Amino acid sequence: MTDHDALSREIRELAKERDAIILAHTYQRAEVQDVADLVGDSLGLAREAAATDASVIVFAGVHFMAETAKILAPDRTVLLPEPRAGCPMADMLTADQLRAWKAEYPGVPVVTYVNSTAEVKAESDVCVTSANAVAVVRSLDTQKILFAPDRNLGHWIARSLPDVEVVLWDGWCPTHEQVTPEQVREARGAHPDAVVLAHPECRPEVVDLADHVLSTSQMIRHVASSDAPEFVIVTETGIVHGLQKAAPGKAFHELAPRMICPNMKLTTLEKVRASLAEGLGEIDVDEVIATRARAAVERMVAIG
Repeated sequence: MTDHDALSREIRELAKERDAIILAHTYQRAEVQDVADLVGDSLGLAREAAATDASVIVFAGVHFMAETAKILAPDRTVLLPEPRAGCPMADMLTADQLRAWKAEYPGVPVVTYVNSTAEVKAESDVCVTSANAVAVVRSLDTQKILFAPDRNLGHWIARSLPDVEVVLWDGWCPTHEQVTPEQVREARGAHPDAVVLAHPECRPEVVDLADHVLSTSQMIRHVASSDAPEFVIVTETGIVHGLQKAAPGKAFHELAPRMICPNMKLTTLEKVRASLAEGLGEIDVDEVIATRARAAVERMVAIG
């Protein structure tokens, strides 16, 4: 038995004792994904947090994800095993900045990526994930929106809905922003028969080179149903573990260098165990802010 196996057994026993559910994002370490009750993207995990009967939610992800779980499940204890696991994109927009921006565009709906703080969500009309951003904006039936904080996902929305004017905040995900067209061309040249899948957090010139632009959950569904035998994956490396489980026998090629989110990789099995055993990393959200943010998040969860 490996150290990971022993730790995983201990974690599962602790989860049962504490009446806890473990949620893990698809970018987490493989061993953390394997110990979780559910692995998914932000939308799927938010839905699970809202629906769970468990007393404790252990969220193996980053801070905004655990905050979102607490907003949707205020009567549950939410634990973030690694409190230092933040999101640089979420830090690129404050509530004060959003209020000032809104004042420049009175009456224009504010659509906010779930990769944002609770305070920013509280100032928003609706939140979105990369999986449902286009569907949510389409449902608003409006000609203009403010979109924050990810300019690249905003570009993808604008491209998908040409009749909607999308005013962009200038934020981005460092892990996806650093990808260049040259890297994608090199990967395609090395694997000419592979289908290229890119995340919409990538820059528009990178998205232009992809065969399909998909969220993480959409990528996993796509490779499972596709007849293609190999893929180039243009998103954070953690997803490859889930892709291999969803489509065993298919080949998944990454860019060089690999795309690694340092914040997602901070969570380890040891930290998950400590969080469960000692109640470490409890997340709290101010009740007034949570109440205001909940409406925007619930609208996101309701739309597929």
